[in-house]
Amino acid sequence: MQSIGVLALQGGVAEHATILRKLNFNVIEIRTPDVLNSISALFLPGGESTTLLFLMNRWGLTEPIQRMGENGFPIFGTCAGAVLLSSSISEMGHEIKQESLHLADVKAIRNYFGRQTRSFIEDLSIQGLENTFRGVFIRAPLLQPLSERVDVLSSVDDGPVLIRQDNLWLSSFHPELTSDDRLHRLFLERSGLLSREE
Repeated sequence: MQSIGVLALQGGVAEHATILRKLNFNVIEIRTPDVLNSISALFLPGGESTTLLFLMNRWGLTEPIQRMGENGFPIFGTCAGAVLLSSSISEMGHEIKQESLHLADVKAIRNYFGRQTRSFIEDLSIQGLENTFRGVFIRAPLLQPLSERVDVLSSVDDGPVLIRQDNLWLSSFHPELTSDDRLHRLFLERSGLLSREE
């Protein structure tokens, strides 16, 4: 059985793990670098991006994950995880100084859709899925492509909310907060870790 990692420092760890186990993967909760060589893909969950990065730096995870991403390792970041993968970060109306993993040619505009009280659900058309997917948006970023290497897989009226750049996937919304495993499945299929028949 293949193992998939979920960064387990903060945020929606259990929800990702539940979906991955449903897809018959072993789940390894990542808190230290020594277990990174045991996994075949990595999920960076939602949470608070500055706190996540602080904890990643503290536990020595930042540089190893950067190297993995640069070397083609499959990484999927949802909400705050997508912010971490982006090469540029801003807040609504102004640039901010926030470090990230600088892996994807994407500008993440934090809290673009509003704060917690402005959370919403929207049915999304996603490239690669036949039927719409229910996107749960909580303090979600907007994801703006910065190069032609970026493929937009789903958008709302304001712009892209699901992006793929080679081995990296970034989602503004929280696919782990539904019982629908199709987006996790699609990522794992495109990463060569799951066949369409499984």
